[in-house]
Amino acid sequence: MAQSIEPNIADLANGWLKKYKLPYKLEQESVNAEIDKALTDYFTKNGGKGANRPDAKILLQDKNLNYYPVLIEYKGYKNKLVKLDKDGQVENRTSKNLPNFTNINSYAVNGAVHYANALLHHTSYTDIIAIGVTGHKDSSGNIHHEIGVYYVSKSNLGAGQKVDDYTDLSFLAKNNFDAFIEKVKALQLTQGELDKLKEQREREIDQSLVKLNNDIYQNEKGLGENDRVYLVAASIIATLGIPGKVTPLEKADLKSSTEKGYRDGDLMIKKIESFLSYKELPEEKKNLIVRTLSNTLLTENINKVKGGESQLKRVFVKIVDDLGIYYKIGLTTDFTGKLFNEMYGWLGFSQDKLNDVVLTPSYVANLLVKLARVNKDSYVWDFATGSAGLLVAAMNEMLNDAKENINSPEELAQKEIAIKAEQLLGLELLSSVYMLAILNMILMGDGSSNILNTDSLTDFDGKYGYGKTNAIFPADAFILNPPYSADGNGMNFVERALNMMNKGYAAIIIQNSSGSGKAVGYNKRILAKHTLLASIKMPVDIFIGKSSVNTNIYVFKVNEKHHKDEVVKFIDFTNDGYTRSNRKKASNNLKDTDHAKERYQEVVDLVRFGKNKLKIFTEREYYEGHIDPNNGADWNQSAPIDLNPKFSDFKKTISDYIAYEISDLLKNQEITDESLGK
Repeated sequence: MAQSIEPNIADLANGWLKKYKLPYKLEQESVNAEIDKALTDYFTKNGGKGANRPDAKILLQDKNLNYYPVLIEYKGYKNKLVKLDKDGQVENRTSKNLPNFTNINSYAVNGAVHYANALLHHTSYTDIIAIGVTGHKDSSGNIHHEIGVYYVSKSNLGAGQKVDDYTDLSFLAKNNFDAFIEKVKALQLTQGELDKLKEQREREIDQSLVKLNNDIYQNEKGLGENDRVYLVAASIIATLGIPGKVTPLEKADLKSSTEKGYRDGDLMIKKIESFLSYKELPEEKKNLIVRTLSNTLLTENINKVKGGESQLKRVFVKIVDDLGIYYKIGLTTDFTGKLFNEMYGWLGFSQDKLNDVVLTPSYVANLLVKLARVNKDSYVWDFATGSAGLLVAAMNEMLNDAKENINSPEELAQKEIAIKAEQLLGLELLSSVYMLAILNMILMGDGSSNILNTDSLTDFDGKYGYGKTNAIFPADAFILNPPYSADGNGMNFVERALNMMNKGYAAIIIQNSSGSGKAVGYNKRILAKHTLLASIKMPVDIFIGKSSVNTNIYVFKVNEKHHKDEVVKFIDFTNDGYTRSNRKKASNNLKDTDHAKERYQEVVDLVRFGKNKLKIFTEREYYEGHIDPNNGADWNQSAPIDLNPKFSDFKKTISDYIAYEISDLLKNQEITDESLGK
């Protein structure tokens, strides 16, 4: 193998940095304490702990005084600049979603992007420049170099985007840097690319949560399931920080002191109180959160110091190291929903009880939101909100619609605030689940103000919980995955919510026996005031690993009585295009094997526009029929099968028979000819 010329490449590139009078630091030197600490805390290029040492580091400012860390990695071989995956992304993860240490070690850009992710994970910097430089000598001893320049940021979920092709590093020079940053800001990922990255990151989250929960379950004694959930919630809130107001809690801040008022739990509670005060949460809600988390954080056992460290600090470090990057890069995913499903996977619920705490997969949540026709001006509520996954999906749909339709930045900013503060309302009775809902909405950008710890069936009067407390919440979109052990499998929630609305649409996913006899009384009363638009039969394994229950989605038009001649769209969606498995160690238990995204969109179009939208589905899966409003048990219909033989069937049978006879005759003729030839 050719000898590495890395010293020559380092000499060449450092020479440029010197020439452009850039304040660069070499691998052993310090840029600042925050960056140094992040590189030390992040896992190394070999997977262990220790120090990550980029070959060169610079902290540069643009004309707007924004800081950009620049991390440079040198290699000394031909074709060792960058390793991309089949989608053109820097390939720093294996097919099993684990760090690809071979690529991170061997390729200059991959190494630099790895360092950049350390800063995303452990610092307040959200925009980083990762540069790889490599080269080789030809037979005459001349050096040929290559440069890869990538932008790693919150906006591209830490994956990195190529900025442009460069032959030297002069784009970093003071007089060129602003133009370079303009180019960086103009980089755009397509929605398809962003969706792929989100899917990859979500799979990583699943894996990290499993690892974290296994670790806590096996190694941290005395922590119940609620404690684990509260510890994750508390750790995340304490480390979020608010720029210029609340500094994030660092691992080093927890000293494992035994002094009253300065124990690790005391410090975490102080940080959480500070965060919630600046977030201007209502006092009542703030007190509830602090009280709930204090019950876990201030216990004697968790703050007891052994070997110079409390159990609380040990668990806090695990949480920050395993999960930090995912909430810092602002993933718009039901983060705590994933957390909830993983953490509650350890609980010994009975099958029936288990159904009550299983949360809706994000792709089903998105379907419900679209079926309820949610847009930027909707007012959306959920009467059994769980971890708020459905409201997160609704919020994302509303924010996307606002971005697409509002061209004034100022107007858009005001609309985004209104969506989060005034246009979402959720109700959750279980306090541990309620905490997750609040955390989820805080992570998604403060849509938590009207998540209420209230019984939606008995104590909710239809008014805002915070802010406009005397005003009725003008709901015009209702989404729900109710507890199936409730009356009528949960149709009691549906009746109550619909009767509190004046207009709009509703989409609920529910055990399908509610539409075939288990909820007759509720269904008749609902149809006396509201219209059933569609009944969609869902795949039986949609909650795989949590429960196997037959579910349907029912779609309603609010405040219009159902007439017997109304057309109801019945859709058999048991083949939704996804293949699911429940393998504990699988990197991805959900695979799109048959146009899943297109199928989900087609269901939305069929419900809204009718059979002219049939493309993938056939009339065997899509049927327009009628129900009797006075029946209440005829909501789960399928396309009728015509058992009467048609003339075309008769013709086909005869032609098949004749073809068979001729084929048989010819075969026999061949055998006779062969035997005669012998």
